[in-house]
Amino acid sequence: MAIPYELLIGLRYTRAKKHNHFISFISLISMFGIALGVAALIVVLSVMNGFQTELRSRILAVVSHVQITGAGGEMAGWQRVVEMVAGEPHVVAAAPFVQGQGMLAFGETVRGALVRGILPEQEDRVADFRPHMKGGRLEALQPDSFHIVLGSELARALGVFVGDRVTLIAPQGVVTPAGVMPRLRSFLVAGVFEVGMYEYDSGLALIHLADAQRLYRLEDKVSGVRLKLDDLFVAPRVARSLAGKLDVNAFISDWTRSHANFFRAVQIEKNMMFIILSLIVAVAAFNIVSTLVMAVTDKQADIAILRTLGASPGSIMAVFIVQGALIGFIGLGMGIAGGVALALNVDVVVPFIERLLGTQFLAKEVYYISSLPSELQWRDVTTITSVAFVLALLATIYPSWRAARVNPAAALRYE
Repeated sequence: MAIPYELLIGLRYTRAKKHNHFISFISLISMFGIALGVAALIVVLSVMNGFQTELRSRILAVVSHVQITGAGGEMAGWQRVVEMVAGEPHVVAAAPFVQGQGMLAFGETVRGALVRGILPEQEDRVADFRPHMKGGRLEALQPDSFHIVLGSELARALGVFVGDRVTLIAPQGVVTPAGVMPRLRSFLVAGVFEVGMYEYDSGLALIHLADAQRLYRLEDKVSGVRLKLDDLFVAPRVARSLAGKLDVNAFISDWTRSHANFFRAVQIEKNMMFIILSLIVAVAAFNIVSTLVMAVTDKQADIAILRTLGASPGSIMAVFIVQGALIGFIGLGMGIAGGVALALNVDVVVPFIERLLGTQFLAKEVYYISSLPSELQWRDVTTITSVAFVLALLATIYPSWRAARVNPAAALRYE
């Protein structure tokens, strides 16, 4: 099959000649600019994907995929609700919980906390507290034992350790001849967890479900039921399905609603970073304009000869479009290769740079995530590739159109 002469000439023009090294140098700058922009986009979006996944996993270590909360914070017959949701698609586990506000006191230190009553053996199926235990055991929460497991920041603020006793003050008061007195109960600190989210590490306390029911006077009622799914991204669909099937007066929410603003902010930040870094690619792509304009000026005699031999204006445009597209394609290939390689090895490259510079980008004393996570998504790579290649093609239109308008007689007048 014959190769179009426009392609052959366009490829020929990309190679340096003795008298146009400067044009080739500008072409190289354009290639490396596109490569740098594409690589930066791939790496930054991969790191942001990694942060998003890491934060999601830490939040879901405490927050269930779907939560069914009784009206007024009370739900009777939770066992029946668990049986009803057990047959639903995607639901793999369910666990009851009691939730209420409380004050924890140790010595002269008092801190507010969200108190959650759980059944440890069932809570393990819907949350991931066990891998995040820094001291003690979750199994120490037994009925009528009045043991408590605290978040690490909450324990640090109170100044308590495993084995100490704290006083839990419940908001429900006890009416006495002297007036309404708060309900007090002494709890033994049986464990400390750290999930890496300050909101929970500093304000969540776990006790046994039976102890919570007694403390908050719920008898055999609970606050609701927490569900775990086999796919966390179907949580909204499962929540809508349950809303139409459950015959209890309850409010159903999923993790995307309970933390909607947080994940929306992360997604907006990712989109903004994509737009900002795309400008780098755009600047590099439009360097191709100057490269091709100089090439057109340098090749006017060649263009005139091609026109006199019968080449159409469209063919002349095709020659320089091929030249610009090749510059963009090579730069794009280099950027994809470098960006993917770096994104897959961030956990090796960043520590090396830290050791080389003698610093730490994410100090453990300040950030809960002390290393840069990275998650390469090929969908992002495809999007970046498409945008960069389109920008490179757009940059070739004006110089190619200008080449097609060259007057052969004027170009050959002084040759």
